[in-house]
Amino acid sequence: MCPGPRLLPIICRNIGGVADRLSKTQVDRLGDRLRRGAFSETDLGLLDDYRRSFGEVYETVVRIVREQLRLELTGRSAKSTTSIVEKLRRESIRLTQIQDIAGCRIVVSDVVQQDGIVASLRALFPRASVVDRRKNPSHGYCAVHVIVQLSGRLRFKSVASSNICGRNCQRSFPT
Repeated sequence: MCPGPRLLPIICRNIGGVADRLSKTQVDRLGDRLRRGAFSETDLGLLDDYRRSFGEVYETVVRIVREQLRLELTGRSAKSTTSIVEKLRRESIRLTQIQDIAGCRIVVSDVVQQDGIVASLRALFPRASVVDRRKNPSHGYCAVHVIVQLSGRLRFKSVASSNICGRNCQRSFPT
């Protein structure tokens, strides 16, 4: 169990955007070219469009959490193209499987508050799923991730996916 303050990551996922123009297979092939280093300027443009397509869902999630739960979040609207390429090279993952292209976090003081916010997020986003990494941290990273689907096309993963971490949890977050 992770002691101290808790982190609740919220990861935003956009099923629309570039996905309206490219199939899942085309996005994954783009990821394969990026991983191999065999990409063009056009590929970098497509990756930039893809990562920026997460902005709308990120803004929606942040707005809803701020308005409904009166909580402040930290994070970024889109992972950099460099970070995405590095992650593709570091892990055996397809581009469409990267769940933290956009995301935010909520830091709270204890497990009770963490559990309360997770319950509140689930009430706000009834189709949310939860991944609890507190009992089995990965590389010292312990948090509760909440994965949320919005309006059929937009998803945020709570990693909003929702990440709530404790005071003594690792403060640097995997990219």
